[in-house]
Amino acid sequence: MFSQTQILDVDALAGRIEDASLLAIPKDESGPPMALARALIRGRVRDLHLLCVPVSGMHADLLIGAGCVATVEAGGVVIGEMGVGPCFRRAVAESAIRLKDSTCPALHAALQAGAKGHPFAPVRGILGSDLIGRRTDWKVIPNPFDEVDPILVVPALRPDAFIFHAAWGDRHGNVWIGGRQDLAYAAHASRRTLATVEAFWDGDLLDDERMAAGTLSHLYVDAIALAPQGAWPMGLQYRYGEDAAHIAAYVRQARTAQGFQAYLDVHVMRDRA
Repeated sequence: MFSQTQILDVDALAGRIEDASLLAIPKDESGPPMALARALIRGRVRDLHLLCVPVSGMHADLLIGAGCVATVEAGGVVIGEMGVGPCFRRAVAESAIRLKDSTCPALHAALQAGAKGHPFAPVRGILGSDLIGRRTDWKVIPNPFDEVDPILVVPALRPDAFIFHAAWGDRHGNVWIGGRQDLAYAAHASRRTLATVEAFWDGDLLDDERMAAGTLSHLYVDAIALAPQGAWPMGLQYRYGEDAAHIAAYVRQARTAQGFQAYLDVHVMRDRA
């Protein structure tokens, strides 16, 4: 089948994200799209509903600090061993964002329901938590097979867009995600998926027996952009580790609004894809 996936540059890829989108982003270990996050900030996207799958780091914190985000739905925004993202912490304290507090199991289950076309997903392990009282869109119902056994149900999630960074894509629109199945079901659930890649694979990833099992089909990928070192300063599995010194410097600088703005001026607004 002929692929309709488009090959764009990073700034053009960012232009596909509309204001007020429900935007899903991955956890740090699954290809943080740092180059694309910087492009979104330069493009001045606004009022995003940021959906972390399920806990995200510096890429989420940058978008929040730059004023791109109205709502955060997440298990947390945590920058590795450095702790809670400083811009996220400040935005919550100042009520600059709406926080839809969630958990990893609830977010994973809701995305899997969205991928399958189900209206909701049952989840165990959260019953008894005070989180249920703050999430009016979650419901505790009787188990239809055992009325004395309550079960929590959460509504399915269908993001408007999902973005991530990967080691390889090909000219057919396929993207190699390795063993990161969270990327696969988030892409399946989303209305569009946009990926940046380190390099283009020579040939068709799905025709290569070494790569096919870890490849997300072009059927789920709307556009790809080439972005070498596109996860920097975060790391990318199998390719490079994180720039720990830069990340630590960011966390220190972003503790104040003035310091964060200075970081943006140097490392984001002057950057070009």
